[in-house]
Amino acid sequence: MKSIYLIGFMGSGKTTIGKALSLSLNLPVMDSDEEVSRLTGKTIVEIFEGEGEVGFRTLETKCLRNLPVENFIITTGGGIVLKEENRQWMRENGKVVLLDASPEEILKRLEGDKTRPLLIGEKETKVVKILSERMPLYLDAADVIIDTTDKSVETIVEELMNRLKFV
Repeated sequence: MKSIYLIGFMGSGKTTIGKALSLSLNLPVMDSDEEVSRLTGKTIVEIFEGEGEVGFRTLETKCLRNLPVENFIITTGGGIVLKEENRQWMRENGKVVLLDASPEEILKRLEGDKTRPLLIGEKETKVVKILSERMPLYLDAADVIIDTTDKSVETIVEELMNRLKFV
């Protein structure tokens, strides 16, 4: 089975759903951001501070190409879709699932989170702006779209497993 790539904005549920889906499908899960951190020995915030977003995106692409393309669930960083080559790689090497959520839901989920370098400052304005910029890219990459707003983890996983049967 090809790997399953979970994409979506920060706070859309990629990590949580990835872990739950891993249990349901009995497949291992890997997180692209964790792999970037592991390979560099730095946190995502440290990479953004030291190398900027461009430097981070370069590392992210390199890491993506080294992740397993079979029998894994891959949770990705919210900006992985910014590069066309990443979208193409995921489409060619797996099933791509967009986890979507309303801006209000995302803000609720990210409340108190200090690990998101792109959200320093005016969170509400930034979430709406970045989400609207990225949505066409998410849609371009996705084989399946699941709205996670106001849904339990169990409901999302069940819906996702049903939808994956037809992809």
